Amino acid sequence: MKTARIVSAALLAASAALANAASTCHGTVNRGSIEDSVQLPSEGANYTAYSGLAVAMGRNHVHSEVSAIMLDAYARLERAAPDAQYVYGETGNEYGGRFRPHRTHQNGLSVDYFVPVRDQDGHAARLPTPASQRFGYDIEFDKDARYGGYSIDFVAMAEHLYQLDLAARARGHGIALVIFDTAYLPRLLATPRGAALKKLKFMTGKPWVRHDEHYHVDFAVPCTR
Repeated sequence: MKTARIVSAALLAASAALANAASTCHGTVNRGSIEDSVQLPSEGANYTAYSGLAVAMGRNHVHSEVSAIMLDAYARLERAAPDAQYVYGETGNEYGGRFRPHRTHQNGLSVDYFVPVRDQDGHAARLPTPASQRFGYDIEFDKDARYGGYSIDFVAMAEHLYQLDLAARARGHGIALVIFDTAYLPRLLATPRGAALKKLKFMTGKPWVRHDEHYHVDFAVPCTR
């Protein structure tokens, strides 16, 4: 019996060590892989994953440092934007590599975030991401940043990016790139956090798909080649 308890304790310790293992990423966001990735929680106090099915399929794995940054930022947002509601989208596979239909998301450092929104009454809401609209990725906002009864909450989005940047720098990292519809950038940068966001690198060219319903973030975490 004593031997069984020792073996059981050893297995638990090994399991805990594996769960806490630091990730190792290889290559780049568009040609890479990852070891010991972390699967993000499906929901928290102020956030949720975009799809339970996608979570079950393991499409929400990231680098351990990215996970820590994201969760720290969400905790900060509970204080900084208490009524805002956030939805994260696609991240990557458990071992990285090709992640269709994306061109990046290959080494655990890329995360899509659906835009925070307000409903027609001005209340904070979560953008619906049903399977019928390719889990939200087929949603199209108009020139006024509206879709149906929803409008993009640029203040909440700016606060999220600001807190992500703070959380990343607190861990000795940063944000390498943000991709968001350039037509909306003036409104994002006109928010109270706009001046701070101007320090981030936003894609200025045209991405291969429009990024209006979501914004893509590549984190700056060292990887092996």
